[in-house]
Amino acid sequence: MTGPAVPFREIVLKVHSRCDLACDHCYVYEHADQSWRARPKTVSDRVIARTAQRLAEHAKTHALPSVSVILHGGEPLLAGPARLRRVCEEFGSALSGVADLDLRIHTNGLQLSPRYLDLFDEFGVKVGISLDGDRAANDRHRRFADGRSSHPLVLKAVELLREDRYRHLNLGLLCTVDIENDPHAVLDALVALDPPLIDFLLPHATWDDPPPRPDGSPTAYAKWLLAVFDRWQEEGSPVPVRLFSSVLSTLSGGPSLTESLGLAPTDLVVVETDGQLEQVDSLKSAYEGAAATGFDVFEHSFDDVAAHPGVRARQLGLAGVSETCRRCPVVRSCGGGLYTHRYSSAGDFDNPSVYCADLEALVRGIDARTRAAIVSPALTERRELAAEQHDLTRTLLAGLHDALDGRGGARWDEAWGLAGVLESSGEGAAGLDHVLAHPYTRTWLLDVLEGLHAERPEAVGQALRLPAYVAAAAVRSGLDLEVPADYRDGRLFLPTIGELRLAGPGETGRARVRAVGGEFSVRREGGGEWIVPRGADSPGWLPVRYIVAGSAPGFALDDLDPYRDCFEAPAAPRLGGTDAEAWSRAVGRAWELLERGAPQQAAEAAGSLTTLTPLLAGRNAQRPHGYGTVGLVMTEDGEELAVSLLRGLRRTRLRALLDVTDLYALDGAWEYRLPWERNTKVPFSGLLAGTHERVGLSFLVPRFMDGVSEALDMMDSAAEPTVGGMRLLKSLRDEVRGVHGTSGMNVLMNAVDHEPVR
Repeated sequence: MTGPAVPFREIVLKVHSRCDLACDHCYVYEHADQSWRARPKTVSDRVIARTAQRLAEHAKTHALPSVSVILHGGEPLLAGPARLRRVCEEFGSALSGVADLDLRIHTNGLQLSPRYLDLFDEFGVKVGISLDGDRAANDRHRRFADGRSSHPLVLKAVELLREDRYRHLNLGLLCTVDIENDPHAVLDALVALDPPLIDFLLPHATWDDPPPRPDGSPTAYAKWLLAVFDRWQEEGSPVPVRLFSSVLSTLSGGPSLTESLGLAPTDLVVVETDGQLEQVDSLKSAYEGAAATGFDVFEHSFDDVAAHPGVRARQLGLAGVSETCRRCPVVRSCGGGLYTHRYSSAGDFDNPSVYCADLEALVRGIDARTRAAIVSPALTERRELAAEQHDLTRTLLAGLHDALDGRGGARWDEAWGLAGVLESSGEGAAGLDHVLAHPYTRTWLLDVLEGLHAERPEAVGQALRLPAYVAAAAVRSGLDLEVPADYRDGRLFLPTIGELRLAGPGETGRARVRAVGGEFSVRREGGGEWIVPRGADSPGWLPVRYIVAGSAPGFALDDLDPYRDCFEAPAAPRLGGTDAEAWSRAVGRAWELLERGAPQQAAEAAGSLTTLTPLLAGRNAQRPHGYGTVGLVMTEDGEELAVSLLRGLRRTRLRALLDVTDLYALDGAWEYRLPWERNTKVPFSGLLAGTHERVGLSFLVPRFMDGVSEALDMMDSAAEPTVGGMRLLKSLRDEVRGVHGTSGMNVLMNAVDHEPVR
């Protein structure tokens, strides 16, 4: 087992080892491990104090910001208010100044009364209650030893917890699934109690003691849960359901939200009433002593337990599940199931879950029902992708404002206020939108945020380029608004507009910029004024030039922006007039080829590309940039330039999608051999990027289709794609069908060989 042990952020403290119910599905009393019989009924002062001390040591050692302590049993309320107060006081004192303390209790509710809830209110103890649904469902298992129903008393406890004075303590309801209960009646009964959360648990079972399946169906539990899911959706998801939220989260590339699903490492330890340190409690369903570690709070630290092989086995993520699970495409969502449910006396825990078929059917069922709704519209609509990219840039700008926390001084505050003035009018907002949508604005923002995070001394100065962005927006809007902006090295650069020489090299200062009709004026503090025609060269003025190609609306030829050097090849310096004209002609020829050979791709480029930047031959460190730009190395070969243009378009599109939606998770957990380069293995991200690029290029050069179908098949059966990733794979297959059916396809069949796509 490799990697450091995961520190415990959650402990379960058994405050009482007996129960006032006789539930026939209880893993503590009814399953393989019967160690409860030899334990003290109530946790002692000595165990409480030592456990609190151990937890404080652990939190301090690992600099944990917060820890959770869950009071459990048996039935924890049987410990009584005085004992529970002692627990709260001891842990509160030990953790004070070390870590935030989250206290919780899980109870059957039978003893719950105001005297307990007033205590819990005093210490902020949150309360979760077990309830299996309506009376018929709950009484199937949760009865007193003499057979009486517990349902009325549990409802009374829930109603008490719903009162305004205690509502803030309500954690929700825990329901153990029984497939003989009516799934709709169970959900309706739970929802009617208005809990903040419902959690469904599969009954604990192993391969040696499998769960009941009255109709023999291998997916009976999935069918039951999907019936609940359908009802839940029909009712508008009135209450969060942790199990469903977890599956939806992992399908979208997010984390698991429950121990019973997903690959997140466990960070929980159990302290029994006698101070014994044990693994997760559900292991008592496997065999006698399965949860034991041989450690206790008196002689051992929590770090000792964290290094225990049984604990480490549940912290290995993908490496900790069986080979069968590692090959399964739903493993990210199910995570091999709860560790306990994998046990068999023949194979120990190196098995899929005894609920394997159910978990796969559940994940696939939720996926099929929700995919259309949870897939980002950016995957299907170009305008949506542009809108989400724009929202992301604005979010980054707001984040920069917060990160500066006043360090930008008066100049930042003034520019921020003037940006607000622009936002208040339609013309001003449009001008600001245009400047913020410029691809290299994103590069500037990310560069500054990274610098602030790394505490680089120049970062605040870089942030103070904001006035130039606001000035450019004001000029574009045509509003009569004067904006002060800084010039550096004698030059004032206005993003998307151009660069004006105001002073000699090395000189810095401030100037005031104002739109004047179709021009703008610049007044330098200390003397000097310029009237600048936006679109034409004039002495000291270098405008951003534009290229018109075919039916495209035109592209900015940006060879000025100081943040444009973000491609895999270095940015070229400002082009002379002759070179710019030659570059424009070459792009025009390439565009004609693109329109003839790949009209659909050309139409997408015309609608999404705004900026082209000349590059030099060579290698360069790439940095992120916004949507809508391609960097091109100058060449007179129109065919080669067309391929480069299309390659750049595909790359910028995929990066833009990855900016706004998760297409895969667990990247690097598996490696794939590239079908078009058999000696090369790559993670899923590399296979997807190469395939996405080659599908686009094959519209112009058919040989790029080689290996694409095989790659798509590999990715379709892989575990990494999210629902968004699967939607992208479908669109790639649709494109492949379009390639084979495109009449203008063979335009570049004899094109020169290009660098391999990886």
